[in-house]
Amino acid sequence: MRHSHEFYDVNPLAEQRTRLVVLLTVVMMVVEISAGWIFKSMALLADGWHMSSHAIALGLSAAAYTLARRLQRDERFAFGTWKIEILGGYTSAIFLVGVVIYMGYESVIRLMHPAPIAFDEAIGIACLGLLVNLSSAWLLAGAGGHRHGHAHGHEHEPAGSHAHAHHPHAERSHAHGGHRQGAGGASARIASSHHHDLNLRSAFVHVAADAVTSLLAIGALTGGKFLGLTWLDPLMGIVGSFVVAAWAATLLRDTGRILLDAEMDAPVVAEIREALRAGHFEATIEDLHVWRVGKGKFACCLSVETAGSVSPDEIRSLLAVHEELTHVTVEVNQRR
Repeated sequence: MRHSHEFYDVNPLAEQRTRLVVLLTVVMMVVEISAGWIFKSMALLADGWHMSSHAIALGLSAAAYTLARRLQRDERFAFGTWKIEILGGYTSAIFLVGVVIYMGYESVIRLMHPAPIAFDEAIGIACLGLLVNLSSAWLLAGAGGHRHGHAHGHEHEPAGSHAHAHHPHAERSHAHGGHRQGAGGASARIASSHHHDLNLRSAFVHVAADAVTSLLAIGALTGGKFLGLTWLDPLMGIVGSFVVAAWAATLLRDTGRILLDAEMDAPVVAEIREALRAGHFEATIEDLHVWRVGKGKFACCLSVETAGSVSPDEIRSLLAVHEELTHVTVEVNQRR
């Protein structure tokens, strides 16, 4: 029996670069926390502790890639191991929430109780942190389009070769992805892989958040040194916490929807309904379930009622134009 889970792609470059970014983040974290403590900079100290949580979250992202790859051929996973990456992204977003709470609290305390700051040294460390963060973001941004497809490892019969009786007036057939993946689909897959790789996106958001807080720290320390506005240092910590909070909320929403299979409002659902309405036969949808099983890939379980004799293959042919549907189950019931 033949069955290929091509909706899960391994991204070795993303895994390698995420590990490198973890190393850079840990080194810079130690430098910034030490410097912030020594030079009495709240913005610098907050950025350092901010990076410590990111180091943990980035480590989770790297571990998610490794675990998904190693379990890729484990047949217990009905739709592959892609959701391990999504779970890693969701967990990273939870860490971002913790970062927001810590940054906001410490900044408010320092705003109410100012402390002297060694501006020259703190500015130098903040600039170094910004350079490391931008380098990390560049490494991750370049890892989005390099993916290699692999089969899941267990097989079933070719699509359409097996039908099962549902009742005397029903027949069921299954189609699995792979036969619809043309050159156009491959190009679209590469072009959109960074958008759909939420584990990579979560890692990128973490280093981007670090870059923003480093930039805010530089601005606050510069204003404090040359304008005497020492309150800018904790204020920028508060501003940074709001920026990171917005990113965390977006990431939690996107990963949470996938983990809960809450995507019946996805465009492909409306496209399925439209394709059936445009068919040359009359078909009424009795039941429809669509959920994501890979980066830009969906599974579909569809039950329709028809007035005439219509085969599941005819309905699948209508849906074949939608390359994002990689696993389709069709059940046809004839009206009595």
